Amino acid sequence: MANILVVDDEIGIRELLSEILGDEGHVVHLAENAAQARTFRQQEAPELVLLDIWMPDTDGVTLLKEWSSAGALTMPVIMMSGHATIDTAVEATRIGAIDFLEKPIALQKLLRAVQKGLERGAGVMRSTGTAKSTVPFTSDSAHLGEANRQPLGQSLEVRGAEGPASALANSDMPLDLPLREARDAFERAYFEYHLAQENGSMTRVAEKTGLERTHLYRKLKQLGIELTKGNRK
Repeated sequence: MANILVVDDEIGIRELLSEILGDEGHVVHLAENAAQARTFRQQEAPELVLLDIWMPDTDGVTLLKEWSSAGALTMPVIMMSGHATIDTAVEATRIGAIDFLEKPIALQKLLRAVQKGLERGAGVMRSTGTAKSTVPFTSDSAHLGEANRQPLGQSLEVRGAEGPASALANSDMPLDLPLREARDAFERAYFEYHLAQENGSMTRVAEKTGLERTHLYRKLKQLGIELTKGNRK
């Protein structure tokens, strides 16, 4: 479990990353702009930062430069953007970012980048012999890329979900509804069925339904299917 700071001006991105990383056992802190990120960094030293490049007040690269100049870049930083150029990504890694994720962020890439960042951060702390490293973090292009790691399984309890007796098979699908409403009713029963069959494991449900877990979270939220954390496997 690690303390991770997510900095992004889009509330949807913040909520999605918070849910995914929270399911992996991490403590996630959120900042919607550079000002909030600065305040948090002054008070605490996160073990990893996910930093958006394009933000309305101060862009992520400028914030990264500030932290580097002030000696506050003591944690691995992963940059995120849907519009950044290669030059921007190269500049960020030159300053000290260890990786770059392009939006929309694929689940596997996110989890691999986070795992790799935490491993590098732990390595820096071991080398300095301190509980929290005070040595400025520097990037190494040789370390960029994806690690071969599979995401941890996550069990969730589904409120109101039926048991293994199929919600889909036992439901009377109303066929006199408008197509969109009927489709939503079908999808709700479909996902509740798979969640019940897989005991709430989002990883296995994603595999069974052929969706990336990022998209699965969005779909469940859209359908109003509420989830609560269960016993972690």
